[in-house]
Amino acid sequence: MRKSVTKSTIALILGGGAGTRLFPLTASRSKPAVPIAGKYRLVDIPISNCMNSNINRMFVLTQFNSASLNKHIKNTYHFSMFSRAFVDILAAEQTPDNSGWFQGTADAVRQCIRHVEQQEADYVLILSGDQLYQMDFQKMIDDHIDNGADISIATIPVGERDAPEFGILKSDENHHITSFVEKPKKDILADWVSDTGDEMRKQGRIYLASMGIYVFNKKLLIDMLKEEFKDATDFGKEIMPASISKYTVSSYQYDGYWTDIGNIYSFFEANLALTQEIPEFNLFDNDRPVYTRARMLPPAKISGTTLEKTIIAEGSIINASRIENSVIGIRSRIGYGSTIVSSYLMGDDYYETLDEMNYATERGLPKMGIGERCYIKNAIIDKNCRIGNDVRINGGNHLPNTDHSLYTVKDGIVVVKKGAILSDGFVI
Repeated sequence: MRKSVTKSTIALILGGGAGTRLFPLTASRSKPAVPIAGKYRLVDIPISNCMNSNINRMFVLTQFNSASLNKHIKNTYHFSMFSRAFVDILAAEQTPDNSGWFQGTADAVRQCIRHVEQQEADYVLILSGDQLYQMDFQKMIDDHIDNGADISIATIPVGERDAPEFGILKSDENHHITSFVEKPKKDILADWVSDTGDEMRKQGRIYLASMGIYVFNKKLLIDMLKEEFKDATDFGKEIMPASISKYTVSSYQYDGYWTDIGNIYSFFEANLALTQEIPEFNLFDNDRPVYTRARMLPPAKISGTTLEKTIIAEGSIINASRIENSVIGIRSRIGYGSTIVSSYLMGDDYYETLDEMNYATERGLPKMGIGERCYIKNAIIDKNCRIGNDVRINGGNHLPNTDHSLYTVKDGIVVVKKGAILSDGFVI
């Protein structure tokens, strides 16, 4: 009889490096701690996928700006004292065996392998902390067992435009991977076409890309990292290509929605896509909820505002004139006559009291939130910003990439930095 996936699997969620491509959102927080969809953090996605798959023992590996991530994990994921479930942070640390930082995905797992060894499990599920998707890992692990695999790689069909950004592979009729290339050049793509199914072929998605999601037999993973690949630093570039000829490496094809939150543009697009009539990532799924910190906040209060394709998180106070195609985060305050278009406002960590508002006004500072008669388009407003009255932010391709003390522009998207103060009449 097959063991329960709950008891036989432990998950490792990789927090990633310094997150420079997501700067300035990662200036004071790690990538997994970046707020998404107005009320969640990126790390909530893989954790929720695990919990919805009945995998409830998880380690989150991180090393950069981990204070806010630690606080979020501590305040969010509490399990019964009668359960073996946990979500623990494993930060990079100096040990007698290693005095350095994580050098890559494989090195991060190697440095934390002693914690994995102590857990009773047959399989190790390795996940990224910066992807948006809903996946039943139970099915992947069942497939791994049924295929007699030593290693399984979750794969997704992609088109010609995206293929050079991924590890691309080919598999046989038994879904065993026969070849693997990391980020192939366009001139060799013709050799890497796969049968991805009729539906995917119609969409031009004819290449099998690695999602950076792996299942390892636990003993093999430990032996690999300690002996055979003791100097390897990365799974995708080193371990996977070298393993194909020696072990049974299986492909588990996933056809659902998945996006890699690797840079500001993909992060911005993924958030705004949630406002669509029927979004590909479904936050309203009874069977696959996204878990996060339970905040005791009042409902949003909206007065005189025209709303079109907008998500508004709890605790917001909105008097804007119009909001369209936007995500409004927790405790957001938007003043009279303001217009928000195609933007993500992350909201605030706390409410200002009336006394604090009056004190800010006396000092010539705007109140926390968005002031009156503002126009904001194609922007990300990070947390706890003070945007004055009559501020105009008009993002778009007409703006060159730049990094200002108060904001950054990347690919036409204006990112106002956390805690920034834009005075009355400020224009970007």
